[in-house]
Amino acid sequence: MQMLSQPENDVFGKAQPVPSQPVIEAHDLNLVFGSGDTAVQALKDVNLTINRGDFVSFIGPSGCGKTTFLRCVAALEQPTGGSILVNGMSPEQARKARAYGYVFQHAGLYPWRTIAKNIKLPLEIMGYSKAEQDQRVKDVLKLVELEGFGNKFPWQLSGGMQQRASIARALGFDADILLMDEPFGALDEIVRDHLNEQLLQLWARTKKTIGFVTHSIPEAVYLSTKIVVMSPRPGRIHEIIDSPLPKERPLDIRDSAEFIEVSHRVREGLRAGHEV
Repeated sequence: MQMLSQPENDVFGKAQPVPSQPVIEAHDLNLVFGSGDTAVQALKDVNLTINRGDFVSFIGPSGCGKTTFLRCVAALEQPTGGSILVNGMSPEQARKARAYGYVFQHAGLYPWRTIAKNIKLPLEIMGYSKAEQDQRVKDVLKLVELEGFGNKFPWQLSGGMQQRASIARALGFDADILLMDEPFGALDEIVRDHLNEQLLQLWARTKKTIGFVTHSIPEAVYLSTKIVVMSPRPGRIHEIIDSPLPKERPLDIRDSAEFIEVSHRVREGLRAGHEV
């Protein structure tokens, strides 16, 4: 599997600093499913600010509200208390403004459509011209290293390649925010490592703001500028860990003392969250 090429300019570490600008803001966010005796509180008093260009990973036990929070950002779930803003708008307004792309746990590609036509689908719905669709498909296939695979069908691609196609589909309309719900969880470790490397390079090239759900401590630490550690249901933020790691991260950084220390902090946070 080829790696995404580095940008011509050294985006990692040499970019000019820019003022922090909130992109996602949650204040006392609550979400309860159902009512009465069957009510389940999925999120409780969540307060979080994600700034432009952040790579934020959400980690916690199953059922802690990681995916639910992402779905609230994407207007796929409606909070029952508190507020959430996306680019200063409600999630519904942000959806209509095409503020984000969403990558699900499974690639979700239609088997009867080629890779190019799967990527085109949201562009067709949004009313882009055929010429614009073709150009955008060409650009994002190059971005995720799938040039030459546009005419293939999903079943002709490996699982990792299908996930890259899913990412390309989410990038097709050039949204500033990329929401990713455990996209590499079903892949083997070698493929997952490659895609982690590629995702970091993609983030550096596009400067997207990324929200990423994972169950993997090494993955969260390797990818993120911030790690949001969540406690069991009702889902609460137990701790937010700012990563001290440099933006340029070869895979072998995972053997460094700094990486191990951050991993230990995340593991301790998960353990402490269970005890609250």
